[in-house]
Amino acid sequence: MDIIPQPIPDILLVRPAQHRDGRGFFSETYRKSAFAAAGITAEFVQDNHSLSLDQGVIRGLHFQRPPRAQDKLVRVTAGAIQDIAVDVRAGSPTFGRYVSVILSAENWNQLFVPKGFAHGFCTLEPNTEVFYKVTDEYAPEHDLGLAFDDPALAIDWKVGPEAAILSARDRKHPRLADLAECFTYER
Repeated sequence: MDIIPQPIPDILLVRPAQHRDGRGFFSETYRKSAFAAAGITAEFVQDNHSLSLDQGVIRGLHFQRPPRAQDKLVRVTAGAIQDIAVDVRAGSPTFGRYVSVILSAENWNQLFVPKGFAHGFCTLEPNTEVFYKVTDEYAPEHDLGLAFDDPALAIDWKVGPEAAILSARDRKHPRLADLAECFTYER
């Protein structure tokens, strides 16, 4: 398993090995000791699995504020997504910047998104399934979001805003400039 820092080094790309033969493959997608060796000591407590039927579905940008903030480990089991993590930590040298990676069933990569980042994705293929582990249970009273189409972020979602398929809730999130401060950068 390779763990690779991204342009914002707190976000990590995880490349699990696949062992293939005539039957298919076997892959170890999580091993606590390998993650700990890379500095990821998160304890995952809940697994989530989503299916998006259409290409161009955007889910996000979501996060939970403290004390129920979540680290996430995201992977795709069918289809492909453009995965986005935006730094929303006040005082961070990368505040308002984001990392964008393609996760797919084919490339088998995963993305570790720590607390302090808004997370979202856009499906690049129909019938895309996303599976992610989180470090705290869902807490609706702490659930917040960031506008996917905020011009200050300038995210290229690979689909135009008029063609994007979003929930009504995800169309109403505030822009970064209007977002209440939830996280403070600590280094």
